[in-house]
Parts: sequence; structure tokens; C-alpha cells
Amino acid sequence: MLKSIARNSALALIAAAGLCSAASAQEVTLRLVSAFAENGIYVQRLQPWIQKVNAEGKGVLQINFIGGPKAIPTFEVGNAVKTGVVDMALATGAFYTNVMPEADFLKLTQIPVAEQRKNGAFDAINKVWNEKGNTQYLARMVENQPFHIYSNKKIDKPDLTGLKIRITPVYRDFFQALNANVITTPPGEVYTALERGVVDGYGWPIGGIFDLNWQEKTKYRVDPGFYDAEVSLTMNLPAYKKLTEPQRAYLQKQLLALEAQNTFWTQYAAEETERQKKAGIETISFDAATAKSFRDKAYDVGWASAAKQSPEIAARFKPLFSK
Repeated sequence: MLKSIARNSALALIAAAGLCSAASAQEVTLRLVSAFAENGIYVQRLQPWIQKVNAEGKGVLQINFIGGPKAIPTFEVGNAVKTGVVDMALATGAFYTNVMPEADFLKLTQIPVAEQRKNGAFDAINKVWNEKGNTQYLARMVENQPFHIYSNKKIDKPDLTGLKIRITPVYRDFFQALNANVITTPPGEVYTALERGVVDGYGWPIGGIFDLNWQEKTKYRVDPGFYDAEVSLTMNLPAYKKLTEPQRAYLQKQLLALEAQNTFWTQYAAEETERQKKAGIETISFDAATAKSFRDKAYDVGWASAAKQSPEIAARFKPLFSK
């Protein structure tokens, strides 16, 4: 009851802030919330960009960063954007499948966002986001962050029979296709689950396990990686349409500048791989043919699940997302 009251009060304050969103007819202030913790790398990477937007956008456009999940719970962020409680959000599609299941399809992209903007993929995404989510898909700020299987039991082939693997919806179907016994737990419980043997391993991107100290309870990482962790900026569609042409042009310029920094993630992945090695996490690698089969299966399962969920949109996205 108290949590509900506190949450409603927070949402009311955020909504009320919108009454002061425009300092003048020429300047608009957009309220941005993050589905990720403020001390995490995604928000840390975004903060300098926000500062740059505000420094260069005086009199045109400003961004007011409201905060992370303490402001709006992670899985409510998508709906907050849809309904206009906030103007913008930093999130991943997997966090707002409650608004539209197609949001999770973004993990299946195999080409850079710069190419997605050229081949029609970006426009196709926005057609769906506009129609189903009342949302404008603005920019993708995280790329080249493959997911991996991390395990405390050594495997010599891509078969998880008998293993208890902690999952999220992102790779549930794939891990089940590999015969794993899947278990869902919040990230905060994974360390203890590993320690007590409740799970034998988990799925996670190449980066981030040190933030949670999971390296202390992890023996192996399975290569190759699969899918691509997606983190993007989205915006309430009516708020986006209300922007003047100069405001929209300025925002677009800054969004493209943000995406231009995505080369960072390739280096970050290499650094995290080396860091895991130094922490004692061994790499399990398959021969070339098996590795290709393993990765192909991930995408085959992913697209089959997408087709079951939303056949027409999956068919539209697949040729635009694939190499």
C-alpha cells in the first residue's frame, strides 16, 4: 500500500513537471528516465551526452534527467513513455514487452544501427513503435554486446541437458532448445543462487558481470556469443510531434552524434573478455562448424519465436535485421 502511494506520488510529481516543460516558445525541456540503475555503465555513458545536449541546446532544447528505477520501476518505463508520464526513456526492448511484444525483436539485429537507418530497418521499427506503442524510437546507444552462457559446469558441446540455467525472456526459448532447465530469478538473487547451487549458470552479455560480483561464482563462459544486447532511447510520440522543426533537427543531430560513439562497445567487449580471463573464468570454445551451428540455432529459435508472437511484423523485420 505504502509502495503504491509512493510510486503514485512520484509519477504525479513527474507528470506535474511537464507543466513547466517549456521555458519559452523557443525552448523545450524533455523529461528523461532510465530503466537502468544510475550507477551502471549505460547511464554513465549517457550523462556526458545529456550535458552536451543541454550546453549546446540553450534556447532550443534541454533534457531533464529524472533518474533510474527509483523514479519509475524498470518494467513500468515503457508504459510511462507510451502514456506521456515522461517524455523520453533509456531502456531495452525486453523491458517493455508488456507494451508491445515486438520490442524484444530488437535483440535479433545483426547489422549496425547506422546501416539500419539506411536500409529501412529504422523506419520499419518506428512504424510499429508509433502504431503499437505511441512511441518514437530515437537512437540505439549500445551495440556489439553479445550474450553468452556462463556456467559452473564444463560442457563439450552445445547441449545444456541436466543444467539449471538462470534466464530472462531474451534467451528463454534458445536455452530451452538446448535442453536446459530454466529458472527465472531477479539479478540480485543470482549470486546467492550460484553460491548455493540453485543454478549451474546463467545468460548475460559480455559486459556487466563484475558490477554484480558474479565473477566470484563463475567458472566458464561459452563462446561464441549470440544476439546483441540492445539499449536505446525512445520518446512519447505526441511529445515528439510537438517539437518544432528546429528542435527536432537539433535533437536528431545529437542522437546521431550519440550513435557515432557506439564504437566504444567493441573495445569494451574486448576489455571485459580479458578481464574475465584474468578473474579465472575459462573459455569454452567449439570447433568452427559447431560454433556456427550454435549461433545459427540461436537466431533460428529467436525468429521462430518472433513469428509465433507477431508473424507479419517478424516477416517484415527479418530481412532488414539480418546480414
